[in-house]
Amino acid sequence: MLSIDFLLDLAIILLSTKVLGIITKRIQMPQVVGALIAGLILGPACFGVIHETDFISKMSELGVIVLMFGAGLGTDIKEMKKCGKASLIIAVIGVVVPLFGGFIISALFNNSSNIFEINSKVFLENIFIGVVLTATSVSITVETLQEMGKLKTSSGTAILGAAVIDDIIGIILLTIITGISNPEVNILGVLLKILGFFLFAIIIGYIFYKMFNKYGEHHGEKRRIPLVAFVFCLFLSFISEKYFGVADITGAYIAGIVLSNTTRSHYIERKIEIVSYMLLAPIFFANVGIKTTLNGLNSSMLIFSLSLLIVAIVTKIVGCGIGAKLCGYTNDESLKIGIGMISRGEVALIVANIGVSMKLISDKYFGPVILVVIVTTLITPILLKVVYSKSDNKTIKA
Repeated sequence: MLSIDFLLDLAIILLSTKVLGIITKRIQMPQVVGALIAGLILGPACFGVIHETDFISKMSELGVIVLMFGAGLGTDIKEMKKCGKASLIIAVIGVVVPLFGGFIISALFNNSSNIFEINSKVFLENIFIGVVLTATSVSITVETLQEMGKLKTSSGTAILGAAVIDDIIGIILLTIITGISNPEVNILGVLLKILGFFLFAIIIGYIFYKMFNKYGEHHGEKRRIPLVAFVFCLFLSFISEKYFGVADITGAYIAGIVLSNTTRSHYIERKIEIVSYMLLAPIFFANVGIKTTLNGLNSSMLIFSLSLLIVAIVTKIVGCGIGAKLCGYTNDESLKIGIGMISRGEVALIVANIGVSMKLISDKYFGPVILVVIVTTLITPILLKVVYSKSDNKTIKA
């Protein structure tokens, strides 16, 4: 039976995230920074008032699903079509550069002569550190851009599209690495499942769009409309991960895109935003901090952690920035896109957890990954605020 303590945990999380959110807003920073700091203060990393429970974990997962569903609903389809090719190029280069950077920094610290022997444990460990750095957690960026009213800009749409593609490439890379280390994994089969999901999503999305649009026209703004929409989001999220091995947040985002062009999309978006703002989003952002622990960081690992952090930040800005420039974005937009892709969040944690469980990386590397996740998650909203504010000031002066 679920302990009644979860009610107190929820009350503390909701109040603390709001209070610290207001404080960060007053110092011209996004409120999401306050929510993340609240989680850090409440969690084991500081006072240990709240620990991650199964309930908080599930609610957090639902929170990021709702967040990505809302992002999909708010997506400008025309703008997305225009930057679809650009998002692909940005994502690819934004994966290759961190992958190479992570491999090099890990190889330097491993200091082994057989780092290029493909089947060796050291090579797999080095390459896996690179795979961890390829991850992008779009949820933090989405919330920040929504708060600043910049999600529907050309750079905001490019970040969203690139981050979703980034996740798919990450799944493929993870599959290849685990396939090399475990012959039981069928790489071709996994790739076919990913392709199958997108074919399934296109077909079921088109059918649902036609039916829902017709239904919405006849029933107006009734409460059943957002309910049916949310059910579709949960269904596609479940199907994507359960049967196709694609992240549930990708399914949620696609569900939002399917409904973004319906007659009742704005009504659905308003209702979903209330659910997210009132309950689910604060739990998700606080949980990122609550689950944070930094055990086992000795001086050597601390140096490695700081080196890995610098590489993690620089390679995303450079890689995604180069991709954006190649696609015709201005220097200002390229910088925004690069910064928007810095946050690693829960995606890197999931990849690292898989690596540790499959013995692809040593337990000692989990601490450095945690540090990278914490810092990149905290600085991404701050840096986004800075670069967008500078851009707005230039526009006003012009």
